Amino acid sequence: MPQEVPAELDLDSVVADIMGTIEREREREIVARRFGLFDRRETLEQIGELLGITRERVRQLEKVIVTRLKAAAQNDLPHMDRVQVVLGRHLNDLGDVAKVADLTAKIKPANSKTDQSKVVFLAHLSPQLVVLDDNDHFFHAVGAAQRHTEKTIRVMVGKIVEAISEIRQPTTIEAITEKVGSKDSKHTQALASVSKQIATLNGRWGSVRWPMVNPRNIRDKIYVVLYDKNKPMHFSEIAEAIKASDFKRKDVTTQAIHNELIKDKRFVLIGRGIYALSEWGYKKGTVADVIAEVLKKEAGPLHRDEIVRRVLKSRSVKETTVLLNLQGKPQFKRVAKATYTLAE
Repeated sequence: MPQEVPAELDLDSVVADIMGTIEREREREIVARRFGLFDRRETLEQIGELLGITRERVRQLEKVIVTRLKAAAQNDLPHMDRVQVVLGRHLNDLGDVAKVADLTAKIKPANSKTDQSKVVFLAHLSPQLVVLDDNDHFFHAVGAAQRHTEKTIRVMVGKIVEAISEIRQPTTIEAITEKVGSKDSKHTQALASVSKQIATLNGRWGSVRWPMVNPRNIRDKIYVVLYDKNKPMHFSEIAEAIKASDFKRKDVTTQAIHNELIKDKRFVLIGRGIYALSEWGYKKGTVADVIAEVLKKEAGPLHRDEIVRRVLKSRSVKETTVLLNLQGKPQFKRVAKATYTLAE
């Protein structure tokens, strides 16, 4: 009966044992520094200057060493069978491709950049995995070789980016999956997650340029909070919602929220400190302005109870506030018992 492979990896000991198979100290130094196994990653120039060789020679040596380790991984490199099983299982859970940060978190929830570098190093050596390098368009990522090459990951992600562009608004991952002609939403989500051109928030997916999935400033975050709440909120409630959100930066003050609400035309004050979205049909103005609008639309007298009812549809104020404005403003005239119209 085959022995079950452990579910976890001790990254430090596994990498140390693999590095121990490299006999020459200079070669170990190059690999450790290029991958950032014990400290930050270093450039070819930095390593060359340290070792007294050219950057091109560093590049050549790195390629030779990694190729040799990959070949050894097929047979006698320590721990590689376990490495491939553990990383493969976690990748499968994540949709067969994942950002290095997400994959590392599966192995070691509280991880560092060095831990992530060790996962990249192990993935580079594994015949069953492919590595996507970090650049302007992609996060550092790892994929299952049985399903991808580095090129196919880029091509599939490109199709997802194109589909989002054609949909032209934030949408669900299921809609994107259908648009690209796939039936595997989990895989589509995994691919979308490795792209720096795609963002997601509260179940919506779209371009990083769209505030609804990637709010960049306080006003955008206020908009998202109100949109998702789908009802008016006090500015203090909005501030608390932002602090409790999944936004990247959420260190806001109540005063800052109030200041931004006042400046932006998307937000309408409808009560004492209470704001709504203008797209819900609310218009800026005082209670008296709303009463005047109600009477203009009616084009004739209205009973005060009906006026109050209509005003309270667009303003979160007390009934007495409406009555005080109705009775105390010169632009309104009583024409019968409890009945008012606009003064001429």
